Amino acid sequence: MQVTKSFIRLAIPLLLVITGCSRRITETGMASYYGVNDGFNGRKTANGEIFNTYRLTAAHKTLPFGTVVKVTNLSNGESVKVRINDRGPYIKGRIIDLSAKAAEKIDMTSKGIAQVKLSYKKKKK
Repeated sequence: MQVTKSFIRLAIPLLLVITGCSRRITETGMASYYGVNDGFNGRKTANGEIFNTYRLTAAHKTLPFGTVVKVTNLSNGESVKVRINDRGPYIKGRIIDLSAKAAEKIDMTSKGIAQVKLSYKKKKK
């Protein structure tokens, strides 16, 4: 009995340290997409590259350029990995703007928006 209590006293703080140090971040909210018949395809993105709506990229307000984000459509479980290369979205309540190709991969093009979960690794400082 004494061994079990000692083990628990040591294990719980260790578990809290391990889980508290996770670099995996999640965020939920609304996603939209852009690049089809809106004039953005072929224009420069905020990081200076040419936007191609047929690549798996996205715009986020604050994530560093180059961050790879897993985007999961919460209504159907479909997910896609995108690379952040632009800033936005600029519509209140939205957390990410996907390229049309990325939106197609998670089956959100018919509605235009979807409730999503973002998952990404926090950069080391």
